[in-house]
This record gives sequence, C-alpha cells and structure tokens, in this order.
Amino acid sequence: MELTQVQIRSILTRTSGFLATVSSHSLQPYCGCALGNSLCGVGCYVRHNGHLLRGRKWGEFVDVRTNAPQAYIEQYERERAWARKSSGRFGIFMSSSTEPFQPIERKAGVTRSVLEAMVDQSPDFLILQTHSHHVVDYLDLYPRLAMGTELRIHISIESDRDRLPGLPPSSSSVQKRMDAARRLREAGLRVIVTVSPLLPIQRPEDFFGRLREVADAVVIDHFIGGDGSADGSRTRRTSLPQAMEAAEPSSATLEYREKIVRIARDYFPGKVGVNIDGFAGRFS
Repeated sequence: MELTQVQIRSILTRTSGFLATVSSHSLQPYCGCALGNSLCGVGCYVRHNGHLLRGRKWGEFVDVRTNAPQAYIEQYERERAWARKSSGRFGIFMSSSTEPFQPIERKAGVTRSVLEAMVDQSPDFLILQTHSHHVVDYLDLYPRLAMGTELRIHISIESDRDRLPGLPPSSSSVQKRMDAARRLREAGLRVIVTVSPLLPIQRPEDFFGRLREVADAVVIDHFIGGDGSADGSRTRRTSLPQAMEAAEPSSATLEYREKIVRIARDYFPGKVGVNIDGFAGRFS
C-alpha cells in the first residue's frame, strides 16, 4: 500500500450529475482506498475513475489529506453561501469516492478532524457514507455534530454474504456492520443501510428482518444504472457480475433488484429508496 501525505487547496467539491440531486457538495478526507482489494473494492464504482487514479491501481494507494479540516474551514462561508443561493441547502456527502474510516484513519484521524470542524461550522445536512464498522469509533462525537446539522449515517451492507466465490472477502463482516448500525441507532442517530451495490442475498426475508431491527430505512442500488453507465458496462468489465451469477443466476439483472425491492418493502413500508432516490432520502 502506497501511503502519501498531501496538502490540498480545497476539500469541498460542488456536485454535478446524479450526485447533485443528493447534496450540494462532496467531501473526500482521503484519495484512494485501502479497501479497494476487498469485496467492496471489486464492485466500487470509483475504480473506473481515470482522473482520480492517474495511472495508479485501485486499492494500492491512499493519499492522506493532512490539511483537510483547515481547507474545510477556509471554504466554509463561501461554499455555504453558494449552496444556499443555488440549491437552498448546504449539504455534504462524505464520502462518494473513498472510505472515511479506512485503516489509516485510526492513525491519521483526518475524518475525525473534519467532523470536529463541522461541529462549529456545520453544514445544513451531512450524509456520512461508510462500509466499515469503525464508524462507531466516533460515537462520542456524533451527538455533538447532530446538534448543529441534520446527520444521516449510511452503512453499506450489500448482502448477507461476507464473500462470493472467487472474490476476496469483505473488509468488514456483515455481522460487524449490523452491530455498528445497531449501536448508532441506539444512540439516537438516523441510520440508513445502503444495499449497494446489491449482491446475491441468500435469505432475503431473514436479511431484511435483521435490518429492520438496526436501521430506519434502506437504499437498494444495482450496478446496472448505479455505476455511472446506463447498462452497467463499467462493472461488467470486472469479475463481479460473473461471481454474482455463479451465486445466483438472476442477480446481475434489474429484475433481481425489483424482486429484492418488493421483499424490502414488506419489512420497511414507505422506507425503501431505489437507486439515487434513496441516497437523496426519497423513500417509498
């Protein structure tokens, strides 16, 4: 793993495309992701972003943005004013192209430092997206953060399986992420489980029954229509679709997504978001 400390000029990025319907800004405390060689990394949409990779291999580098909290403070007033004028609310998605709680965070603490800056200079809302059970490491901080901003914590649990045949295991087990969701919800925080990208689920009824106990709502997003290409062609260049089909032949189709959505709605009536609508907090 190549770890590099970098200084950045800005940390708040004005969103465009589909993400613009979710929040006014995105924020990445790191560039690259150490989870890129685990199960979630195989299906990660960011691995197709040549501008971000700059010739590097996904999962083998992490740039530590050491001055991220200072950059946030410097941008805060200007970007908040822009967001409120252009879209009405200053909202941040953290993070759309890296894992905020990847292993280096326990040493570098960039994510925590940014969140601490947000306690005093709060966005109107914050979506904290993670694939790691280490999101609970900052349970001491979230209540203070939630006093000044509308906080939603999104935990990715894309299946009840920890691995698919032929692919690496998950970096954070399903049970650990379930337990993390429970602890956050018991602390009075709003927890959304993102079943994204949707992988084959062995026992869907049991899975959503378990999620109902730990989450306020769920988002279901398939790689078709979810990886930035209309037909999922980016993901089809990886080994993920073949592994999905080996586990469940229909799982690499949108028909499978619709089947899972129907089951999810039995357990989360009015609280199932599909594709980008779910990430934006639009449920039905």
